[in-house]
Amino acid sequence: MASVEFVDVRKSFGSHPVIKGVSVDIEDGEFVILVGPSGCGKSTLLRMLAGLEHITAGEIRIGDRVVNDLRPKERDIAMVFQNYALYPHMTVADNMSFSLMLAGVPKAEIQERVKPAAEILGLSNLLERYPRQLSGGQRQRVAMGRAIVRDPQVFLFDEPLSNLDAKLRVSMRTEIKNLHQRLTTTTVYVTHDQIEAMTMADKIVVMNDGVVEQIGAPLDLYDEPANLFVAGFIGSPAMNMVSGRLDETDPSIFLTNDGVKLPAPQGFPSARGKDLVYGIRPEGITPGGTIELKIQVIEPTGAESQVVALLGQTQVTCVFRERVLLQPGDVMQVSIDPGATHLFDAATGQRLKA
Repeated sequence: MASVEFVDVRKSFGSHPVIKGVSVDIEDGEFVILVGPSGCGKSTLLRMLAGLEHITAGEIRIGDRVVNDLRPKERDIAMVFQNYALYPHMTVADNMSFSLMLAGVPKAEIQERVKPAAEILGLSNLLERYPRQLSGGQRQRVAMGRAIVRDPQVFLFDEPLSNLDAKLRVSMRTEIKNLHQRLTTTTVYVTHDQIEAMTMADKIVVMNDGVVEQIGAPLDLYDEPANLFVAGFIGSPAMNMVSGRLDETDPSIFLTNDGVKLPAPQGFPSARGKDLVYGIRPEGITPGGTIELKIQVIEPTGAESQVVALLGQTQVTCVFRERVLLQPGDVMQVSIDPGATHLFDAATGQRLKA
């Protein structure tokens, strides 16, 4: 196991910069997820760590070594790819042990490494099968097993669940998290799915257009997003955003551009006169109150009801634990806890701090 450090790392393709000065510290044994929309640079950053992409500037350290110029096999890492990258003509056992065979590890030692890895991943009865005889989830476990037997300092995962169906993705999330808790190996994991990031990570790195927007524990990012991008990306359904200003005479009231009055968080009198964005999570809106919503769509899921409605002329999403027995077009009275709201500077996108 080892720590990982990105120090002002940059990457350009020709004259086009794609990684624009990323600095991230990953502690020994941490499970860190790089998350962001397509094209944000997260996979490029992972490939730079793996040695599959050249570094234009900056340093990448694994433990106490600068690995910028080291070949992938010299970095003591193991990578699990999105498409599994299994050899179709090899059995599960041979796929798991292939890198050890290339390294000249004795057969007895290979068996000693493969057997416990197969037991951890539930592959003991599948060692003689070929990849074509396995399900998607089983193939992914074989790819993970191949990484485990190498006993690396760092595990790298590049969107490993994106090819699986929704139910299998949930179970594989649990398996990967359990695996990390058992092995405690430093893990860097890339995904565009913020649900994966929230449920699996010790620390999340939110990226956008080649820069880091915010780094923190999942719930810290959820509760205290640094800016509008993080607020809109972390959380499902996304945070509701409503444009407006604080009331000139009463800063405890937020006036939307449509003239709707909303309760504002306390401690921002100096923000009066500024264009702001009011943020409220879908679960922060509760039935009963004086705020009117015009219902557009009701989506019951059993345990809760998701309602899409108009607040003035702004579309908002609400998540209620109660069942909503109304129809599209009906008006619903709701309330908002001001302590659960956020204010963002409309010009900079940054969250205001009291």
